[in-house]
Amino acid sequence: MDNSFIHRKRVLIVDDEPELLELVSGILMDAGFTEVFTAGNAAEAVARFRETAPELIILDVMLPDGDGFSLMRQMRSSSEAPVVFLTAKDEPIDRISGLGLGADDYIVKPFLPQELLLRLYAVARRTYRSESDQIVLDGCTVDFSKGEVRRDGETIALTAKEFALLEVLARNRGKIVTVDAICEAVWGGDPFGYEGPLNAHVRRVREKIERDPSHPTSLVTMKGLGFKLRVIE
Repeated sequence: MDNSFIHRKRVLIVDDEPELLELVSGILMDAGFTEVFTAGNAAEAVARFRETAPELIILDVMLPDGDGFSLMRQMRSSSEAPVVFLTAKDEPIDRISGLGLGADDYIVKPFLPQELLLRLYAVARRTYRSESDQIVLDGCTVDFSKGEVRRDGETIALTAKEFALLEVLARNRGKIVTVDAICEAVWGGDPFGYEGPLNAHVRRVREKIERDPSHPTSLVTMKGLGFKLRVIE
């Protein structure tokens, strides 16, 4: 599953253990996150929170100058960013307290790096799921949640077939999708006889998404094979 839209989220990690801050930051950066910020106590966390406006927050419960529960309440007064507790406190009452305050997840140390990533991705998708319904092409944005293309300040509606065509290509972004596979996805059943209508729909889609439909840069023909959608993000 594509996580590129999650990797663009600003992440704040709060923990009083420098080794853990370095470890978690490294896990996130290696996975593709580009903006990761850290804080070693509550006061520093508040300052970093105000400076960076994080979109994902990872909190320890026990901090030298406070606790993660109080810190989350303070952050939630001005932000709806999802909060994941990452802590050694594994008593049921602590889990209940964190989740009861509105935390999005509660992970107990020690943890597996892949578990942390998967749970962060799950939280981010629930919170920012509408963004995963958008793709950016060369010169336009396709919003699948609204079935439209936005280009040069103009909104252009997609027909049902155009939507289905772009959707199957977007699911396989950067990969060649055969004519038969596209026809099956768009029309269903046996693809025989749909190559002509497919080419007509490709032309109409290019008129909506391409700067120069005669020289496409996003929806490209792979001669003798099928089509490929080049997505910027």
